[in-house]
Amino acid sequence: MSGKPRLTYLNGRGRMESIRWLLAAAGVEFEEVYLETKEQYDKLIKDGFLLFQQVPLVEIDGMKMVQTRAIMSYIAGKYNLHGKDLKERALIDMYVEGISDLMQMILMFPFSPPEAKEKNLESIKERATNRYFPVFEKILKQHGQDFLVGNKFSWADVQLMEAILAVEEKVPAVLSGFPQLQVFKTKMSNMPTIKKFLQPGSPRKPPPDAHYVETVLKIFKK
Repeated sequence: MSGKPRLTYLNGRGRMESIRWLLAAAGVEFEEVYLETKEQYDKLIKDGFLLFQQVPLVEIDGMKMVQTRAIMSYIAGKYNLHGKDLKERALIDMYVEGISDLMQMILMFPFSPPEAKEKNLESIKERATNRYFPVFEKILKQHGQDFLVGNKFSWADVQLMEAILAVEEKVPAVLSGFPQLQVFKTKMSNMPTIKKFLQPGSPRKPPPDAHYVETVLKIFKK
């Protein structure tokens, strides 16, 4: 087996996409195994690979890790993206939690019934523009630095960049009132590892489509 982390999930974004983002931003190559049937998923559970019977599953450094936040915290710590001390780490974790609340709405959006899609899209727009993005706009403006914490690239910057692009796919003009975030997005996009991840042919997944939703429902049905 190669030394590369091995990611097991569906061939789509879901909860694994933030992990892909973080590994890519850290310049780490990884392998992927895609679940396509319920039988594959059930076998992982039967073989004891999934501690809480859930994916994502990341095999790294001899561990079989589950739980998205734990996986990302480990990667951030391993690749020095988790702040220089406990206070910076607390800020990074706090920002990541906030961004995750917004990302949860985006994750669930493709599974909205057709009649709820418009309302849910409006909720994403409202939360992004009134609750979450103003926080990060203010942070960047107040300290006048390129990154959210300690003027050093961290896990929080990666998460925010992912969230900005995910919201922009649904609300293209969402950053129009956030000049600091516009600058942040440009700087992040030009970081070599992120620039590479944003190119066609990278491990970044496209927005979820009907086939992805159907596959998720088929594999995880009780």
